[in-house]
Amino acid sequence: MKKQKPMGFLRFLITSGIVLSAFFATAQSSVVVDKIIAKVDNYIVLKSDLERAYLDYLSRGEFRGSNARCTILEQLVVNKMLVAKAEIDSVMVDDMEVQSNLNRRMEYMISQIGSEEEIEKYYNKSLDQIKEDLFDDIKEQMVIQRMQGEITSGIKVSPAEVRRFFNRIPQDSLPFFSTEVRVAQIVKKPTPGVTQKEKVQKLMYEIRGRILKGESFADLARQYSEDPGSAARGGELPFYKRGDLAPEFEATAMTLKEGELSMPVETQFGYHLIELQQKRGNTFKSRHILISPKPSAEDVQGAREYLDSLRTVIQEDSLTFEAAAKEYSDDQATSSSGGFFVDDSESTRVSVETLDPTIFFTLDTMEVGTITRPLEFKQPDGSQAFRILYYKERVPPHQANLKQDYQKIAKATLQDKQNKIMSEWFEDARDKVYIEIDPEYNYCDLLED
Repeated sequence: MKKQKPMGFLRFLITSGIVLSAFFATAQSSVVVDKIIAKVDNYIVLKSDLERAYLDYLSRGEFRGSNARCTILEQLVVNKMLVAKAEIDSVMVDDMEVQSNLNRRMEYMISQIGSEEEIEKYYNKSLDQIKEDLFDDIKEQMVIQRMQGEITSGIKVSPAEVRRFFNRIPQDSLPFFSTEVRVAQIVKKPTPGVTQKEKVQKLMYEIRGRILKGESFADLARQYSEDPGSAARGGELPFYKRGDLAPEFEATAMTLKEGELSMPVETQFGYHLIELQQKRGNTFKSRHILISPKPSAEDVQGAREYLDSLRTVIQEDSLTFEAAAKEYSDDQATSSSGGFFVDDSESTRVSVETLDPTIFFTLDTMEVGTITRPLEFKQPDGSQAFRILYYKERVPPHQANLKQDYQKIAKATLQDKQNKIMSEWFEDARDKVYIEIDPEYNYCDLLED
């Protein structure tokens, strides 16, 4: 998979999980003269918010209504109402939850872009400053999600509702889907053997001994730690609560006394030396040094041979590809779907345009129904792995229809139903908060009964 570009990924951090995002704002060359177009109590909606959300809507190939801008503006106003009403109803999100959410996103961002230094250089800000800039946006997003979840919980759609929704869409408004495929993978990550683990354990005990003799934990963390998010800070981690980190890490940290250094602790990420710095009830602050065992050449070859043998078993009809993926694939993102890549609607038919380029070009050399031999590839974190690909189906470009696109249409139907529920909530709640709409947008009739 390709690494995310910094600007797009930062915007993902802000907007992930919000119905309407600003994901594609920087791709546009036009300049919008900004102004406030709506006020909800102490919260505002800017014209640029509406324009970015509309561009995002268009870029996602949504089922388009005749008055999309008004629908989007209503959603933006509803989002602000959700925040305002949450404040009235005391439906709040704790700052610790926000910080934990933000830390996870930033750590993932670092793993995708490469290093903390690259991010700081691009934005000309420290990581702490970037977090501070994002904090309020993330908190508002989480409040919106919590309120929306309470209002729309339990909503489902029936096949009859899906058909009625589809039949109401004008023929010339139906989206056109490009070539789609059903492709699955089984991934095998080379696993470090006993010898490699013992080498790391020995090194960790040596580092621990040096710390106990007086060497700086921070200096040794900068020299040895392989955690990209904390190594440059001398291994410093923010406050975390139970459930945020690996269970083995938490169990050890919570049993330490402040200032105490642990023995090497193994988690799925490798081996850690942990020093507890502070406890606050059910939360704790610590620093650590992480070193991960690396697979040897023999370990790598073993992973390749394992997949090759599994491929043979599948081809001999002793096991289906889907069952093998669920049972044996090391990729959690696809194993639950039988190895198949899925789109936003959870459909196993995906546009070729969304595939990783290496997969796209591999499919170009395959026949439908075939399985590749083990292929080496780089995972998002840069580590080596192998996979076999199964090319199950190819669907030519076509206009949306119920037979081929039921899952996509069902998702659009559910979103439409949720939007109606939110509109009803809007009608009921709008008299309980102050709302003002710029006269330029009176045609949307948002304040009409």
